[in-house]
Amino acid sequence: MAFAAFFTEVPSVCVHDGLAQLLGASSDGIIKYHYADAVRLAGHSCPTVAGAWLMARTGLRALYGNALPERGNITVALPAAEDEGVTGVIGQVLTLVTGAAAANGFHGLGGAHCRAGLLHYEQREVTGVQLRRNDTGAGVEVLYNPGSVPWSDGMRPLMMAVLEGHADAGQTQRFGELWQERVRRILIEHNDDPSVIQAHLMG
Repeated sequence: MAFAAFFTEVPSVCVHDGLAQLLGASSDGIIKYHYADAVRLAGHSCPTVAGAWLMARTGLRALYGNALPERGNITVALPAAEDEGVTGVIGQVLTLVTGAAAANGFHGLGGAHCRAGLLHYEQREVTGVQLRRNDTGAGVEVLYNPGSVPWSDGMRPLMMAVLEGHADAGQTQRFGELWQERVRRILIEHNDDPSVIQAHLMG
């Protein structure tokens, strides 16, 4: 698969996973995730996948600072139901990076490393996405708003042509290019822009 060139420029997320270390998947337990991993999981790249990536990265930085986040030791809460809108997509990306899973996740080994039940949907008191360390109880709520990064000029008529099924090959290609251009701006030019992504520490 030939990914968009800018994927390699998106800041990665590095975590420590004790289960991966214990079972020999990683000798030191350190795993580095890249945006392309989220794209492989979702099967596409869009502002939602980009936002989930940014929320994971921003939330973990707020909780752990310069220390390695402990994958599998984080509880995640989302406000909507799993099948509501794009919530399921966001949840999948957050599971990838944090290890937090719903009821279908890994149930642990010898009473440790359980990931099942760490991802919670329909937490209506949450506004964005909430991440909480299971060791210290420290939490952060991350808010994502891609609306301040507009589509490129010419996107609207191209999108209509594609959706209505009368776009030619050139228009279809251009549509994809402009689509990814917005994703690029979100992930690279605005990845620390408070109008796009905010983290609020909680007690």
